[in-house]
Amino acid sequence: MRTRMALIAIGLAALALPQPAAAQDYPNRPIKVIVGFPPGGGTDVAARVVTTEMAKTLGQSILIENKPGAAGTIGAAEVARSAPDGYTLLVTPGGHAIFGAMFKSLPFHTVNSFDWISNIITIPFFIVVPANSEFKTLADVVAKAKAAPGTVTFGSSGPGSTHHLGIELLGSRAGVKFLHVPYRGDAPIVTALLGNEIQFSIVTPTQAIENVKAGKFRALAVTASSRDSRMPDVPTVDQALGISGYDVRSWFAMAAPAGLPKPVLERLNAELRKAIAVPEVRERLIALGGDPAPGTPDEMRGRVARELATWTQTVDQAGIAKQ
Repeated sequence: MRTRMALIAIGLAALALPQPAAAQDYPNRPIKVIVGFPPGGGTDVAARVVTTEMAKTLGQSILIENKPGAAGTIGAAEVARSAPDGYTLLVTPGGHAIFGAMFKSLPFHTVNSFDWISNIITIPFFIVVPANSEFKTLADVVAKAKAAPGTVTFGSSGPGSTHHLGIELLGSRAGVKFLHVPYRGDAPIVTALLGNEIQFSIVTPTQAIENVKAGKFRALAVTASSRDSRMPDVPTVDQALGISGYDVRSWFAMAAPAGLPKPVLERLNAELRKAIAVPEVRERLIALGGDPAPGTPDEMRGRVARELATWTQTVDQAGIAKQ
């Protein structure tokens, strides 16, 4: 009897122990969100739009801290080594999945150093040519590259960018080799296309739609797995080439250091979903050129892992030098 009573007492004492503060009263102080890029860019804008709304329902201020450099890895590294308490978060773009493929070494693991809270927005690209181009279809581009390997030029926003690897993946799937011409960012790609310095490229929806409507570009394909409602006549890459499985999209997502208490992870996921559902927030995210698309932590983790595998294979097959 005494033993039984002692066990009951121990059990009651355990129940009376305070739960970890992170799960019990989160959040009880301001939250910091790190963005590994300068203010004003797409990642920064997406972060500010959703966190402004999240702060209202979380009851704490959320401060954006820009830590640009090394393609976003400086900011990601700071979050990865932070305490997993929910007070230091990361908003990062789809290029994050490329880190493990393009860098020889990193101070974090691209997937496992983070708890993935949710996707925020998904952004397709369009493959475009100048309006006066000889290429009327994406099949024309591939045919020219097959006839003269390594002579058809495409532009990217830099080695290892989604633009670059997206076209390398296209070449791999189509069995051709294109000639890569890197630029410093998205805007110079548009200028190069308009000046016929390069023959084709991947560009963002806002750049594509604006210039197609102005009669400056011709859109040959959308890089997503389905057509885009903004230009429904433009086929997918799979439809244009008669292949399957090509799906290259960027995204913005929110993450935390690995080891976040599950109740905190679930709370942040719920609050982010709630923020994205607000009409004004959705409108501002759509203005970035994509589709608001929140999901579960497991879905986002799976996406990053799959893309890391795809980009690693693409880099290896193309013989791209790692940085």
